[in-house]
Amino acid sequence: MKRVIFDTDIGIDDAMALLFLNYAPNVKLEAICTVSGNASITDVNRNALYVCERFGIDVPVYRGASGPIGPALTTGYPDFVHGRNGLGNLKYPKPKRRSKSIPAAEAMLRMARENPGQLSIVAVGRLTNIAHALNLCPELPDLLKELVVMGGVFMGGDHGGNVSPVAEANMGGDPAAADEVFGSGISTTIVGLDVTQNTIMDESFVAKLREHAGDAGQFIHDITRYYFDFYESINHARRCPIHDSSAVAYLLAPKLYTYKEGPVRVISEGLAMGQTILGEHPERYAIDAWRDRPSCRVCVGVDAKGVRALYQRCLSNAAIA
Repeated sequence: MKRVIFDTDIGIDDAMALLFLNYAPNVKLEAICTVSGNASITDVNRNALYVCERFGIDVPVYRGASGPIGPALTTGYPDFVHGRNGLGNLKYPKPKRRSKSIPAAEAMLRMARENPGQLSIVAVGRLTNIAHALNLCPELPDLLKELVVMGGVFMGGDHGGNVSPVAEANMGGDPAAADEVFGSGISTTIVGLDVTQNTIMDESFVAKLREHAGDAGQFIHDITRYYFDFYESINHARRCPIHDSSAVAYLLAPKLYTYKEGPVRVISEGLAMGQTILGEHPERYAIDAWRDRPSCRVCVGVDAKGVRALYQRCLSNAAIA
């Protein structure tokens, strides 16, 4: 059984990942922590509460960081991708639920202390909350089972960044936090654009969900209208990467991925701000930037067909929930 804290800047693909976790077997979702990114902290927090309320996800929601811990590559919110509210401008009633009063970083730390070695964090937004938790308790890496991050790009094949030639949005949004987290010693797997951009969904994928996943499928159809419009405007096709759900797929079925290992640095200034760089052989380099840093797993290959099939299987449980 995977016991999971979901750390999210809940936009369209984040909502899909949350439903993936909710309907996956052998997963116990323990909490949701929100962080600004795809929309403001107010909007993403409200989105999380709404999705939980609509789909009966009975876990606490903790409001997290409203901004990065240091300089960032990106400013504002990508409303051209996720809509003004982060959910494709979906209109929904104000949630009756409320988030908890304790900040997300403190909640993470408290849960980790109460459940040492038991909790996995799936982080699909900026890593600001986790960096704050590390600053409160540097021993946090010893208390967590694992961290799976959707973010970064390691320039494999033809893949580059989506907010600069070398930077992915979650890393560009708080590079200092990401560098701190990757150097902390938490057992970390990074699922970046090198694999998510090879894992594509299209209208037929969403249509199948709409047919077989009940209200969850209808919800995914509704929020992806805006998402597909954006991707069609840049790629001339109604198809897009499966970003955040890829981190959940790794958590559930790591055999669908291949990876390399080594210390990872995130550039926090200059033209390359937000770039993630794997140093597989730190002992060979003329600089010490990667030396004495813990290793991370960096996904470099994916069984994309297997990921799509896993998502469809899990979401089919929504029809009988």
